[in-house]
Amino acid sequence: MALVGCVAVLGLVRPAAVATPGGGVSGTVLAKGTSTGKLEVRTPDGRTDVTFRTITVEPGGSTGWHTHRGRLIAVVKSGTLTRTLHDCSVEETPAGSSFIEPSGADHRHIGRNPGTEPVVLWATYLLPEGSELSDDAEAVGCGAGGGHAPPAHR
Repeated sequence: MALVGCVAVLGLVRPAAVATPGGGVSGTVLAKGTSTGKLEVRTPDGRTDVTFRTITVEPGGSTGWHTHRGRLIAVVKSGTLTRTLHDCSVEETPAGSSFIEPSGADHRHIGRNPGTEPVVLWATYLLPEGSELSDDAEAVGCGAGGGHAPPAHR
């Protein structure tokens, strides 16, 4: 009787799905970077525009002071990016590293390339639908080099 009950129950249980091999799909890793700590990514409320782009900062170049209305996730593909943040702290991010830029007017920042080779970034923007990629911001009074540069590469 117990055997009949077990067989009946087994008949009601669906078999586990068996994975099928993929085919006809390929991918290319464009850049990979490792964060210095835990990454916390939050998207804006409502619909989000996701934009992926390459940014090149030539030697001596600058992004100008700016903000983002959503988060930006970046990988430094080559060179070393030097960022001055809203609190005048400076972060250097070398090739093979990644970072997140937070959103909002309280998070003004500027990216510079004081090196001799171009800085190439792979950036993913998570912005409220219809937002510009960045907004110009007033320079923070951090001393030398805190001025506003042309906004060509943000």
